[in-house]
Amino acid sequence: LATGLAKAQDEDNMVAILRILAGKPGKGVTREANRALDGTPADRVAFLATGLAKAQDEDNMVAILRILAGKPGKGVTREINRALDGTPADRAAFLATGLRLAQAEDDRVAVATILARPGISAALYAECQRVLNDGTPEVLRHFITVGQYQF
Repeated sequence: LATGLAKAQDEDNMVAILRILAGKPGKGVTREANRALDGTPADRVAFLATGLAKAQDEDNMVAILRILAGKPGKGVTREINRALDGTPADRAAFLATGLRLAQAEDDRVAVATILARPGISAALYAECQRVLNDGTPEVLRHFITVGQYQF
C-alpha cells in the first residue's frame, strides 16, 4: 500500500493519457499530454485534473479562429465573438452546436437574398420556399453550397 498503490495509480493515469492521444486530439492537447507522459506522476495527475481542460480550450480557440479567418456570415461572426469573449464551456458549446445554428441563420439570409433577386426561375423560387419552410440546418447548407445551382 505504501508504494504499490501510487505506482498503480500512475500507470492508470498514463493509460488514460494514452487513450486521449489515441483519439487524435488537437495540437495543444497533444503537446500537454506528451509533456505529462514525459514528466512525473504529479505532472500526469495535474494534466488529468486541469491541464487537459486548458489545452482543450486552447485547441477550441484555434478552431474557432480558423472559422473566423474563413470570413463567415454575420450570424457566425456574432456567435464566434460571443464564444471568444466567453468561458471555455461557451467555446465548446459553440463548436458542438452553436456553429451549426449560426450557419443556418446565415444560410436562411442567403436563401432570402436569392428569393429577392429579380427574374429567378419558378423552380428556384419554389425550392427556396421549400427550404425556408421545411429545411433543417443541413438542408439549408446543402442548398446554399450545391442545390441552388441545380435549378
